[in-house]
Amino acid sequence: MSSTNEQGLQNKTDTPSGEELSSELLAEFHEANRDNELFASTEDPEFEFDESGLQLASKEAELDLEAELEGITEDYNVPMTSWEEDLAREQAGEIAFRSGAITPEGLIEDDFEKELGTPSDAEDNDESEFRDVAQYRILEVAGDDTYGRKVIVASACRLPPSSQINHERLMEYLKYTLDQYVENDYVIVYFHYGLTSKNKPKLGWMLQMYRELDRKYKKNLKALYLVHPTNFIKLLLNIFKPFIRQEHGSAKFGRKIMYVDYLHKLKEHLHFDQLVVPSLVLEHDAKILSAQKPSYPYSSDESEAAVHNPKQQFGVKLQQILQNYKCVIPPVVETCVEFLRKNALDVEGIFRRSANASVLKDVQKRFNQGETVDFDEINDVHIPAVTLKTFLRDLQEPILTFDLYQPVVRLHTLEEDRQLIEVQRLFREELPKENYIILKYIIHFLTQVSQYSDSNKMNTVNLAIVFGPNLLWPKGQANLSTIGHLNSFAAYLIDNYTQLFVR
Repeated sequence: MSSTNEQGLQNKTDTPSGEELSSELLAEFHEANRDNELFASTEDPEFEFDESGLQLASKEAELDLEAELEGITEDYNVPMTSWEEDLAREQAGEIAFRSGAITPEGLIEDDFEKELGTPSDAEDNDESEFRDVAQYRILEVAGDDTYGRKVIVASACRLPPSSQINHERLMEYLKYTLDQYVENDYVIVYFHYGLTSKNKPKLGWMLQMYRELDRKYKKNLKALYLVHPTNFIKLLLNIFKPFIRQEHGSAKFGRKIMYVDYLHKLKEHLHFDQLVVPSLVLEHDAKILSAQKPSYPYSSDESEAAVHNPKQQFGVKLQQILQNYKCVIPPVVETCVEFLRKNALDVEGIFRRSANASVLKDVQKRFNQGETVDFDEINDVHIPAVTLKTFLRDLQEPILTFDLYQPVVRLHTLEEDRQLIEVQRLFREELPKENYIILKYIIHFLTQVSQYSDSNKMNTVNLAIVFGPNLLWPKGQANLSTIGHLNSFAAYLIDNYTQLFVR
């Protein structure tokens, strides 16, 4: 077994053995790149990846590539299923694997922008504009990770045959989706399995896409996880490598790309409550695991351990914390809010910037052990800010509860005066009292943060973008339009705090 399979997760700078490009292919690429021919149109260059495969130095690599282009993997003999069948099976409820937040270790860069994207009042109309592409669910937003960064999922198996989709429209839809999030830190999870000769975009189109997705899109991308990479995708990245260095002058972007061989390796970096994995990818992963027999820690050991730890605060039910600590406000919430209230109301980018992952992990561990955390000793206001968001997102059920998800999403259909009455009713009749008290405490604090927006750049709308997905999410996966409604609802709570929280 290769070192990739042994580790399951590795940096993309490791070059697969036996996949040296022929000198002729490289010469064509560099010549086309110099002349900018690849980006004049989306027509196929001469070295397009077609059914016959590429002339590689290694016969084994050629066979692997040919197998992939035919829709199977040589090692596991997994037949491809059409995208229509895949979607039908998912709609029938045959999805059991869900995951979520990606948290790369180490210091996370602070690429703060003064301006944040805002939820659009016409988001439904924008979404319908791309209905012809959005229907395939190629690109989805899977909530936030534990650092408040959007997780965007791309699934190759959901690409329809090339004859059934306009790739120019697909590029417009990709940019439309990313434009809503690129001003913030975000991560991408790409499921590569299912890319075949029938649904694979042309190489010229992919190169054009890379050119059009300029620094605006790449700057705040913190991690790109390539799940189940094959010889084809590694080869493609090797082709892009000189171009990436030419564009950026360094290998910085390349370091953000990571190979992930098994889904369970994502578990080391994600919470499985957000990300819905296509059934084809699940089946492919099961075949690999059956053949290679690596460790497969899909069990709920961590959740079971949390139940037996009475001091646990992250990743458990809210009622468990309140009962075990005999409190009204969870200690982690109160500690974070009170420190931020005294020390960070005027800090630019508060709740926006990321923080050191190892410090955050240690803080979370100490809270879970029932220890008192003194943020003055840490001397970084972004640690309690991220900790608060992490706590809210890690709750087994959102503080606004799953039951309120649909009523909140439908709220925008009511007249403005009816919205106030309906939210008051929801809080009075349907939201548990304990949840109401904690929500009121947090929203009151956010109103104070918004009052300092001239200095901290976090007005109501910007705070809503950060906290909306952390206050409420569905049991499944939110789509683009519903995320906009959640953000709008969070802004509504902050703007109308005195009228909504009347008890």
